Amino acid sequence: MSRRTGRFTLLHVSDLHATESGLLYDAVDGLGRLERVGDYALATGITPEAVVITGDLIERGNAGAYAAVARACDRLQDRLAAPVLTVLGNHDDPIAAHALPGHARAHFGAHLVDGVRVVRLDSRTGRIDADQLEWLASELAAPAERGTVVALHHAPLGSPLPALRRQGLRNAEELLHVLDGSDVRAILAGHFHHGLTASMHGIPIFVGPSLAYHQVMNAGPDAVAGHDSPMFSLVQFTSEGVSASTIALHSPEPLFTQSITRSAQKATHVS
Repeated sequence: MSRRTGRFTLLHVSDLHATESGLLYDAVDGLGRLERVGDYALATGITPEAVVITGDLIERGNAGAYAAVARACDRLQDRLAAPVLTVLGNHDDPIAAHALPGHARAHFGAHLVDGVRVVRLDSRTGRIDADQLEWLASELAAPAERGTVVALHHAPLGSPLPALRRQGLRNAEELLHVLDGSDVRAILAGHFHHGLTASMHGIPIFVGPSLAYHQVMNAGPDAVAGHDSPMFSLVQFTSEGVSASTIALHSPEPLFTQSITRSAQKATHVS
């Protein structure tokens, strides 16, 4: 928790879909875009307490990319002086992913960052298995100093996009039952390739957009369409609540540019 601002800030990144060689769809360099997230944070003065990447670190069939993903995560961690925590998605390879920092023994766990407990869950099968649920219940039995954030790939609800309506976590109610009455302040997820904010069982859920491609809502009832519009999220916790803001890496031409006063800059400074 930033002592100066009173905020706890997370960069929420999702769905890199990194490849071993070449570009995804001849256009997307997932790891290059992760580097640009670091560039953006440094250029704008964002000082996150942690970075959370919610799955699909590689494109399916590109297990050889994990070494490069690991190096990119280490570099981002060094540049931002903040831990980079990753979870696995349905495109990820559970064996090859052991090369990632924090995944050598298991693909789930808990990390205490400035009094906030960040819990990583493995939903690559579309479910949270019984062993994880049992571990999670035990972990949450004692509250953390400043609460808990749960990170997984599949959100415990469906997308409003018709083709993704049934693509949420298949045993969502089992997970939410474990979270009931706990100190969990938010759930971070990915998978849909579009942003989504919801509340289930009184817990805010933030589905992050994708760094690889953005899925639009008007593709039709039986289709998805990926657009080259990489985004990530800025999630901030205060004693009063939590908020999430979507940040685009592609910058359209501005309609106008307006200077603000120094006092206004101080008032709007981002932790």
